[in-house]
Amino acid sequence: MTTPAPDAPALDPADAATYASWFACLAEPTRVRLLHAIASRPGTSGVGELADALGIGQPTISHHLRKLADVGFVILAKEGTSTRVAINAACCSGLPHAADAVMGLLAARPCCPTDLPEDVSVRAMEETDFPAVRRIYADGIATGDATFETEVPDAAALDAKWLSGHRWVAEVDGEVVGWAAATRVSDRAVYAGVAETSVYVGASARGRGVGTALIHRQVTEADRQGLWTLQTSIFPENKASLALHHSAGFRTLGVRERIARHRGRWRDTVLLERRRPEDEAGGDRD
Repeated sequence: MTTPAPDAPALDPADAATYASWFACLAEPTRVRLLHAIASRPGTSGVGELADALGIGQPTISHHLRKLADVGFVILAKEGTSTRVAINAACCSGLPHAADAVMGLLAARPCCPTDLPEDVSVRAMEETDFPAVRRIYADGIATGDATFETEVPDAAALDAKWLSGHRWVAEVDGEVVGWAAATRVSDRAVYAGVAETSVYVGASARGRGVGTALIHRQVTEADRQGLWTLQTSIFPENKASLALHHSAGFRTLGVRERIARHRGRWRDTVLLERRRPEDEAGGDRD
């Protein structure tokens, strides 16, 4: 069992009240099962579909859906005479954040993932890697949940914005299958150690630990080379990326609601941040 850090921040009373309402709603096992069923399905679900999947009558399902909707876990929308149910994207980050806050784990985050795949190697990005990097970038754009970009930036633009010494590619059997890079967030000297990060894995290489290998190199080299804060913004629907960043010590700061339009609709993003471990940071940066 993890021991909370001694300097864990005090829990705000208003946050405590919000979290208590969430946990109270989930004190009913049927709602936990129902929420899991909704969150695990792509798109929306019908009440009848959920009733069939769980083996529970539709009136009971409808009752529990209203309870879940009241605290914001799900969104109910009428389509003709039927009701469609979708997970509230903010729940994907808000609920794990609440659990971390209550358990005092926000100040006791892991350094980086340790379960690195043996068949994935990570090296510094070279100029000749840009065609593969741009191809993988296009794979991410195609998912609709990786970036606000709708077209792949050209190599010159990427080269100009990414920090040298903080751009990496992952290889499997000599083929580039993923990349990671960092961009300075400001030209002001006081923010010299703050960067925004990106991690992309090619469509054919997902699910084999490529992202884990990349983010491990990204954060360990950032710590070593003097970046004290890493930040990133991720669509709430991109659960794999959220989990990957949490494994590397990023914490959820909040959800930026309707921050920008993407393919004709407003999108939220989850803002995450990772601080370099204090015992390695050193010095006075005020």
